[in-house]
Amino acid sequence: MVKARDRTEDFKDTVRRSAHSLGYDEAKVASIMASFIIHKPPQRSPFSKAALKTLESIGELDQFLLKHRKDYTDLHRTTEKERDSIEHEVSTFIKTCQEQIDILKNSINQEEETSKGWLGIATTKSNADVIAHKHGVVLILSERLHTVTAQFDQLRAVRFQDAINKAIPRRKLNRVTRTDSAETSKPDGMELREPEELRAEPLRVQQQLLDDETRALQVELTNLLDTVQETETKMVEMSALNHLMSTHVLQQAQQIEHLYEQAIEATKNVELGNKELSQAIQRNSSSRTFLLLFLFVLTFSILFLDWYS
Repeated sequence: MVKARDRTEDFKDTVRRSAHSLGYDEAKVASIMASFIIHKPPQRSPFSKAALKTLESIGELDQFLLKHRKDYTDLHRTTEKERDSIEHEVSTFIKTCQEQIDILKNSINQEEETSKGWLGIATTKSNADVIAHKHGVVLILSERLHTVTAQFDQLRAVRFQDAINKAIPRRKLNRVTRTDSAETSKPDGMELREPEELRAEPLRVQQQLLDDETRALQVELTNLLDTVQETETKMVEMSALNHLMSTHVLQQAQQIEHLYEQAIEATKNVELGNKELSQAIQRNSSSRTFLLLFLFVLTFSILFLDWYS
């Protein structure tokens, strides 16, 4: 047996001579020779680029939360306006990431629709595997975004709870001040009643109007404080419901992925069933032909034996 000889160096010498004959300089010849060793990385698909961009956006959101975590939860570091600004930026981040994930889902659905044949069955197995891989990528991105969103929901719940704890003592203090003012107003009224007969009538009317306005303002402030406390409590409940809803959405995404896998398996089973049916039809037709041939031969055999006898 003749041993094979390595002709790689001969090929490189031929390429080098051809490059020099074409007038290439040494740098270009070196780059051509290096291309035989170092191959260029394959180009990523638009879906992969969009998925990586979405993952980078989610990572930036996570870093932003870690950076402003203390500023958002500590009441002595920042003002309410600054915390509202942080919350607005985080909400914008989350909305942008969710829109990018929705775009990826729509592209997968469009590709899945175009890859199906006229019977609704995938044309090639490789394309179905690629679509399943893309569904897995979208599911991982959704889980990552859900984790970051859950962290922000916890921070928001801490902020609202601090606001409620801060508002409850203020309400009690206002009630105490109202009772003190009511107790002090009684002796003042007694003192005013004594010289009332000596004072003029307009002063008494003006004092009465001032007292009525003060009581009305106190009632209005009390109602406003009750409304604010009720609103804060509802906001905490809404945050908890939002966290619960996001958890259910993640569970539904997992169930959808499971249903998709079952649909792929059912499609494969249908294809196998169609093949079995076609084979059964072929076997049925061949057996029918064999039976007719057997009856034909048997009939002629009987007639021949009858004639022969």
